[in-house]
Amino acid sequence: MDRRVFLKTASAAVTAGYLSRGLFAAENRRKPNILMILADDATYMDFPLYGGVNVRTPCIDRLASEGMTFSKAYLSMAMCVPCRTELYTGLYPMRSGCCWNHAPARIGTRSICHFLRDLGYRVGLTGKLHVSPKSCFPFDKVEGFEDNCVAETADYDCRGIRAYMEADKSRPFCLIVGLVLPHAVWTVGDAGHFDPEKLKLPANLVDTPQTRQDYASYLTEIEVLDKQVGDILDTLEQSGQSDQTLVLFSTEQGSQFPGCKWTNYECGLHTGITLRWPGVVKPGVRTEAMIQYADILPTLIEAAGGTVPTGQFDGTSFLEVLTGKKDTHRRYTYGMHNNIPEGGPYPIRSVRDSRYRYIRNLLPERIHIQRYVMGPMGHKHTHYWSSWMLAAAEDEKAYQLVSRYLKRPPEELYDSENDPYELNNLADNPQYADIKKRLSEELDRWMKEQHDPGAALDTLERYNQARRNQNEA
Repeated sequence: MDRRVFLKTASAAVTAGYLSRGLFAAENRRKPNILMILADDATYMDFPLYGGVNVRTPCIDRLASEGMTFSKAYLSMAMCVPCRTELYTGLYPMRSGCCWNHAPARIGTRSICHFLRDLGYRVGLTGKLHVSPKSCFPFDKVEGFEDNCVAETADYDCRGIRAYMEADKSRPFCLIVGLVLPHAVWTVGDAGHFDPEKLKLPANLVDTPQTRQDYASYLTEIEVLDKQVGDILDTLEQSGQSDQTLVLFSTEQGSQFPGCKWTNYECGLHTGITLRWPGVVKPGVRTEAMIQYADILPTLIEAAGGTVPTGQFDGTSFLEVLTGKKDTHRRYTYGMHNNIPEGGPYPIRSVRDSRYRYIRNLLPERIHIQRYVMGPMGHKHTHYWSSWMLAAAEDEKAYQLVSRYLKRPPEELYDSENDPYELNNLADNPQYADIKKRLSEELDRWMKEQHDPGAALDTLERYNQARRNQNEA
């Protein structure tokens, strides 16, 4: 071989080798750490990021300014265990088996723990877990944060999460911090600086002195939540890995006030999500792309360089929204509610497009009873309900709000963009007949696809069988 050809070929081979190693290193660098911070029972509209005016959240606002905020993010059930199961599995309740609060996922269900570990991640959780069984959710246990959502304190120590972040830098981490604020009983923090009389109450709450006092206590926990978020982000910064970490914060489902949690209304199913990913997600961006909790796991798998398995998830990746390649994702998001074991049967199904929400109450002849709202059950946060009932005896607006919570028509339709508290039911308005028909047919399609039997699901027998299946396994 000609010497010049040999040298050129050898040089090219060496260069290719360096490039290969460089590309491999770059590929490793592109596999981000993942930090998910979850609030607990926080109505998205109470945050300044979504128009809230009563409380300041500077740490969450700063996170949003450094990443992307989703204006239309949803979960399928506004209760703790099912929504977290959806988040960790990418599955709707019918497919995961977790169709009721405090119900387990179906044995054999794979979660974020399995999928990310297959991609080389360490997957840990500190704070509130609230999913089962262990075989489906084998998180590394990380110490430091309160795990009891009804504890009267929310003490925390960031040393445990820092140790986990720094434990093995040869492998990326996925760490979930499940905070317990502002879940009732609303006893954390000092509400003394709030003047209850000056608070702007949400339109779906009955205005009574007790409501205002409880609302102030709830807002105080959002303040403490914000400080916790700030301390977690500071810990990430101190670990030296902030620039290599995708951070997702979610407000989770709505608060425990009537019309929020345990409903299919906007204040229940809408979750506030902001996501920061340095070098990938443009800072200070707000997107109208609709996403659902079931979409998050497929997105994280793709962000980690994995291939999303076909047919494995109900959700789909919105990575192209994060990278700015697309500005839309879903056409519809879906919701369901089974009231067992928190009260008698009161099954609900719903679907929402970019503007309208359609709700179908499957047993409208029944009264909706929710034991944690109507209490007292020994809970300090249920005092407001009796004040609502007393107010309803004299005030028409209070009567309408109480009536709306207790007994609902077969169908509800709302212009959720212009009526975010969903107080003006358009279901019987002929002007919206075509919209109602389209959404009703889409809900039928989804229920059929999910093999959802409807009202037959919301029974004590079905709930107990799901729990027995876990115990037998």
